[in-house]
Amino acid sequence: MILKSLLAARPAADKALLASGRADLSYGLFAELVSETARALRGLGLARNDRLAIVLPNGPDMAAAFLASASAVTAAPLNPAYREDEFHFYMDDLRARALLVEEGSTSPAVAAARRLAIPVLTLSPAREAGAFTLSGTAAGPPVREGLAVGSDVALVLHTSGTTSRPKIVPLTHANLLASANNIRSTLRLAGQDRCLNVMPLFHIHGLVAAILASLSAGGSIHATPGFNALQFFGQIAEARPSWYTAVPTMHQAILARADRNREVIAANPLRFIRSSSASLPAPVFHALEAAFGCPVIEAYAMTENAHQMTSNQLPPGKRKPGLVGCAAGPEVAVMSPDGRLLGPGEEGEVVTRGPNVTPGYENNPAANESGFAFGWFHTGDQGFMDEDGFLKITGRLKEIINRGGEKVAPMEVDEALMAHEAVHQAVAFAMPHDMLGEEVAAAVVLREGKTASERELKDFAARKLAAFKVPKRIVLLDEIPKGATGKLQRIGLAQKLGLA
Repeated sequence: MILKSLLAARPAADKALLASGRADLSYGLFAELVSETARALRGLGLARNDRLAIVLPNGPDMAAAFLASASAVTAAPLNPAYREDEFHFYMDDLRARALLVEEGSTSPAVAAARRLAIPVLTLSPAREAGAFTLSGTAAGPPVREGLAVGSDVALVLHTSGTTSRPKIVPLTHANLLASANNIRSTLRLAGQDRCLNVMPLFHIHGLVAAILASLSAGGSIHATPGFNALQFFGQIAEARPSWYTAVPTMHQAILARADRNREVIAANPLRFIRSSSASLPAPVFHALEAAFGCPVIEAYAMTENAHQMTSNQLPPGKRKPGLVGCAAGPEVAVMSPDGRLLGPGEEGEVVTRGPNVTPGYENNPAANESGFAFGWFHTGDQGFMDEDGFLKITGRLKEIINRGGEKVAPMEVDEALMAHEAVHQAVAFAMPHDMLGEEVAAAVVLREGKTASERELKDFAARKLAAFKVPKRIVLLDEIPKGATGKLQRIGLAQKLGLA
């Protein structure tokens, strides 16, 4: 099986990809696009498993280019916001055979490709959403091959590690299809469902949860240029989706404008809202459900698992605010350092295994030895299962604050501060300390029109937390630094805020 199989057995006239200002792309035309793209890439000298770096803006062309290129070669989408040296590093590290950019692109990726003597291919949009033609300098003589096979690598991504060299994660067609089918089953997606995609498409969340899962169900995707809270409700009114998936910071920005868009919400009811890629604070969960009148489904995911691992359930199943659900596709367990599987309530490292899990990091035997020990993939997350098999994440093992031997899970501090009525966002982090090694600190953004002092927030936290867990410093900010995918940044925050 390959990714093109997602387009098979669907009525050719059904809508697959939509976008503002473009004609709809049908399943039939999408399948033709995949075949035409494969022929074009072969003619330009690219064979199966050759890496094609893709630097395109968010939208239908990026969505289609990902699936079409991955069906023939290995897609390697990169963040368009990178600088030239970053593009140079990632393309060199991936051993990219060619770079794909949009027609007229001024991206510094082009200069980086020239430094590496990598051919540049150009995407020229056509009338339908996502339809395009390719042209450019050949990477070699024409190749006589067809489409990829299930064991071929469809997608390569770098991990988003901040403390060491990013690791390369290869995902096969079989990995991606398994994950897409898991998400489809979890959310009971069907042909009538439409996803409004606001996630960046250089990231596993948008590529698999929004694009591939929708296509696996025969549904459609309305591809936006990216997340913009000011445009979100207009996009809802235009696209009339049945669901959307996003990270918690996006949900919070949407909530801030929900009251003034009640008519749009009422006229365009959603079947559910999905949240993933970071922990969703319980107050945000409840506020989302109240604002949209539909269930909020939080899932737990990471790149090495081709996205989804666990998920809360649609009604009449259970969904538990503050927990990331039960196993939703792969096997999920909690393990002690010596490889023993732990029971309900026992805290340890979250581990997984299943057909969606990457075969292993590329050219990194040390990471594979530690990351795939005892027959399971080790996530690096700490947590425990409740009696129902629902997982509670208590933090990243590398993010645990070691305060003179007392271990503090930052997410517990986050939750305590978020319970204050004036707090919009809160992120706890380790701050260096001469005697203790590390001390607890937190960054807080207040709700619009609300006030609270550092002293007030400390006193509030002290009523909910043991004394050693209460932040010694609380920094009030207009905005907390975020990563490229909208996730709040915890590691390195002390340095960024001048507290190191």
